[in-house]
Amino acid sequence: MSENGTPVRIRHFTDPTCPFAFSAERQRLRLRWLYGDQLQWTTHMVVLSETPPSLAPERLAAGRRRLHEQYGMPMAWTPLPKAVASIHGCRAVVAAREHDADGCESLLRRLRVLTFMGLAIDEAPVLERATAEAGLDPEALREWIAEPAVEEALRADMRASRAPSPASRAQDYKLGGPPEERRYTCPSYELERTAPPPPDWPTTMRVDLPGFRPVEAYEAAIANLAPELTRRPDPDTPQEVLAWAGMPLATAEVAAVLDRAIPDVREELSHTALFDPVGGDGYWSLT
Repeated sequence: MSENGTPVRIRHFTDPTCPFAFSAERQRLRLRWLYGDQLQWTTHMVVLSETPPSLAPERLAAGRRRLHEQYGMPMAWTPLPKAVASIHGCRAVVAAREHDADGCESLLRRLRVLTFMGLAIDEAPVLERATAEAGLDPEALREWIAEPAVEEALRADMRASRAPSPASRAQDYKLGGPPEERRYTCPSYELERTAPPPPDWPTTMRVDLPGFRPVEAYEAAIANLAPELTRRPDPDTPQEVLAWAGMPLATAEVAAVLDRAIPDVREELSHTALFDPVGGDGYWSLT
C-alpha cells in the first residue's frame, strides 16, 4: 500500500500553457469525483518551451478557438501580443509542489486559467496574481523558486517526461518532440498499483496512457489496476459539483463531472450560479 493508503498512484505529466492539458481537466475532475482519495496524484512538469515559441500569434489563437469549439473549455482567442515560454510557470508549480502540495494544485489551476484568459504567465504581475489567487504568499514563492533544489526538481521532471516508458513508446502517435528525443505530450498519465492485489483478483500493476484521452480510457485502466475500488455515484445537481470543487468551474467541467450534456448543464446553471465569461464560455461559482 502507498504511504497515504491509496492502492493507485497516478503520475500526471502536464504543462500550464498546454491547451490540450487544459481541455483535459474535465476528465481529471470526473476521476477525482468518482474515486476521490482512492487515487494518489503526483504532478510533474513537461516544460513545453524554455524560450518563447516561434508560432505566429494568429495561429495560436486559431488553435485555441478550435479546441474551445471541440471541447468547450474557456479560451480567449484574440491573438496574443507575444508568445510565452512555459518554463517560468512550470518552475513556479514545482516550487510550490516542493513546499505545499495543495498549493501546487491550486497554483497550476490559476496559471492555466490566466493563460487561457490571454495573459502572459511569464510576466511578474501575472505570476504574482496567480500565486495570490491560489492562496500562496507571492514573496515566499519567489524565495522557493530561487532554491537550487527546485531547479533540480524541475530538470528531473523534464528528464522524466523525455524518457517515456516502453509502453508509452509503443504508443508513439501520442508522443511529441523530435525523433531523437520523444517526450510525453500533455496530459500524460502513468498509473501504477502500489498495493498487493486482492486475493484471487489478478490485476495489472501499471498502465501508461500518454496524450489526450477520453475519460473512459482512464476508467478502464483503473478497473484493471484496482477492481476493488468503489465508484462514487454521479452528483445530482450542478450546484453539488460547484460546492464539491471549491473553485469556479467551466460549463464543460461541471457537465463532465455530472456526465450530462453541456447545453443542459449551462441552462440549469444560468438560474442558480454566478458566471464570469471568458472566450466563448466562462466559469461558474456559487458565490
